[in-house]
Amino acid sequence: MVSIAVVGANGNIGRCLVTEALARGHLVTAVVRDPDRYQGLAMDVLPGDVLEPEDVARVAAGQDALVSAVGGGRVVAEAARSLVAGLRELDDAAPRLLVVGGAGSLLVGPGVRVWDDLGLPAPLRRTMHAHGEALEYLETVADLAWTVLSPAELLEPGARTGRYRTGTDHLLVGPDGRSRITVADYAVALVDELENPRHLGERFTVGY
Repeated sequence: MVSIAVVGANGNIGRCLVTEALARGHLVTAVVRDPDRYQGLAMDVLPGDVLEPEDVARVAAGQDALVSAVGGGRVVAEAARSLVAGLRELDDAAPRLLVVGGAGSLLVGPGVRVWDDLGLPAPLRRTMHAHGEALEYLETVADLAWTVLSPAELLEPGARTGRYRTGTDHLLVGPDGRSRITVADYAVALVDELENPRHLGERFTVGY
């Protein structure tokens, strides 16, 4: 049993992560900007702004792991810097950091990434590049234990099967030619990594 603080716990991914971790007997704290609006099942709920390093340090203190399920727009890259700054305030007592990443920077061929598809809408491409910028920044961080988990190209609602494949920097494509994972199985993979660290200081990806 470990203690986990989940930032962005009110989002779709955050709620699934809280549910999965609780089901395995872990102690889970939800960190949201407005606790009165939290709709999940966490054992404790704390207010916190991921863009404020002081808030990050406060909610991370005494935890075994801090999970960032923050996504969308430029906030992703800004959040990565704030998370690191906040955890550094805790020095040697900083918990492990696990970050919900994006699929855009995954390779689909030699030198070609998901975000190079010219058919992608501009707002989606910007979000993908923000995730890529966050990953690039974290790859410069050597004094904290961090992991980024990129989903398959399609992260969709669906059942928890407990089955998935893992990779590193290449997009995983299933036998049907599709790259997909349900949010529930993405949460399984992240909590599995939390319980049995295999990707410290790096990004990995999951898919069917």
